Amino acid sequence: MTGSMKAVQISEFGGREVLSLNDIDIPAPAANEVLIKVRAASVNPVDWKIREGYLQPLLNHPLPLTLGWDVAGEVVAVGEDVSSLAMGDEVYSRPDIAKNGSYAEYMTAAADEVALKPKSFSWQQAAGVPLAALTAWQALFEYVDLKEGEKVLIHGGSGAVGQFAIQFAKQKGANVYTTTSSRNIELVKDLGADNVINYRNEDFSELTDMDVVFDTIGGETQNQSYKTLKKGGRLVSIATSPEEEMAAKYGVNAQFCFVQPNRPQLEQLAELADAGKLKVSIDSEFTLGQVAEAHERSETGRAQGKIIINVSV
Repeated sequence: MTGSMKAVQISEFGGREVLSLNDIDIPAPAANEVLIKVRAASVNPVDWKIREGYLQPLLNHPLPLTLGWDVAGEVVAVGEDVSSLAMGDEVYSRPDIAKNGSYAEYMTAAADEVALKPKSFSWQQAAGVPLAALTAWQALFEYVDLKEGEKVLIHGGSGAVGQFAIQFAKQKGANVYTTTSSRNIELVKDLGADNVINYRNEDFSELTDMDVVFDTIGGETQNQSYKTLKKGGRLVSIATSPEEEMAAKYGVNAQFCFVQPNRPQLEQLAELADAGKLKVSIDSEFTLGQVAEAHERSETGRAQGKIIINVSV
């Protein structure tokens, strides 16, 4: 496929003012890739952290760069080595974050990072799953190996990652504790939280004997979390890398999780969704021309679920 498309890009790092809606060439898929007509994308904090340049030492992105690493759309071309997907497949993905993303009318992604989207989900719901749900899944099951019957404290339960984490932990049979504000107490209870701590007027650090802490906030929240863990407990963070000295002081294991693309896990998530076992909350929806506003919403840290970019729906 040839021609031009709209894409939201950055040519320098900085605030929301560096976002630009550009006309660029439609990319051609490599032998192991598919070309996806983007129906919907979503905004994640990593998007504006990359925009600001915070992750450039790690990712070394060439500029200009198309942002966005959640996608739901339709396969419109396949590379010569791809046999797992076909033209017309409705798919979703959290693609390689080192490459151009999904704030565009078309994008390429490696076929092994792409799965068929849940049949029961809209484009918007599907776009809201991959990055946040894979983050929660990998943190809980790969990094800390959460087990049935364990007590897990999930910080920020009303955030996109926290909402998935509550659901996965509850389905695993864990005893789920979560922090949130008063306005979101019913939301997190509906998702399966057994014990809700209103962080505005309750001190979560008074909890004891936690087996696992899932830290989505970092900073002082992470520091105060160590004392809630039993000896030999596990902490996993997606916000800031834990300090080895703190982990050693409290006799716990602490790790940092940076989510990776994973097609088999996306397939499992689609099965859960189509079995009615996965809920996706959508906070707000924007267009490609409103990405700056979408970033502004994300940067408040107050979104109740996913922020969606409607591209072609």
